[in-house]
Amino acid sequence: MEELLIDLFNECSDIFLEDEVENILDDIAERNLCGRLAIHMTPKLAEYNITGYYADPEYNRKQGGQVKTILDDEMNVITIQCDLIIHSRGRSVEQDNLIAIEMKKSTRPESEKVDDRKRLRAMTKDRNDDIYSYDGTTHPEHVCGYLLGVYMILNLAQRTCTFEYYQHGNKVNERVQRF
Repeated sequence: MEELLIDLFNECSDIFLEDEVENILDDIAERNLCGRLAIHMTPKLAEYNITGYYADPEYNRKQGGQVKTILDDEMNVITIQCDLIIHSRGRSVEQDNLIAIEMKKSTRPESEKVDDRKRLRAMTKDRNDDIYSYDGTTHPEHVCGYLLGVYMILNLAQRTCTFEYYQHGNKVNERVQRF
């Protein structure tokens, strides 16, 4: 499934960078750009036979309307609002969370980039590790179990986007694409 999600994301990001290049170069807000990426991802989910899942920017709720939280490296509870997620909106207990995407412009402070990377590592941690409990019938208390995390860093001056890929709580790959 992970390879399918990488293929899906790569195809959508290629389309996004081509179709949205003017918005990107006009320095439009990251929230708008994530919304535009979601628009490109939504029809591709069906093409990849991924049904019952949604591309939601700035989604911050979990089951019962509670605010989404993660545990940081020091086991502190942190509220989160990821830039864009692909998930079942809590309807699939077996695999609710598919892709978590964070986007930043290269000119943003390094501290923000560090926080985004920490968030992606936490969100892609396995549900059955020693931190998150998961019994297979209810959702874990904190957000985790995303099969893929992607960090997009847009460099307008160089017209490049760096993609960092996260799985199982670790950075596993990186690529750079021109736009």
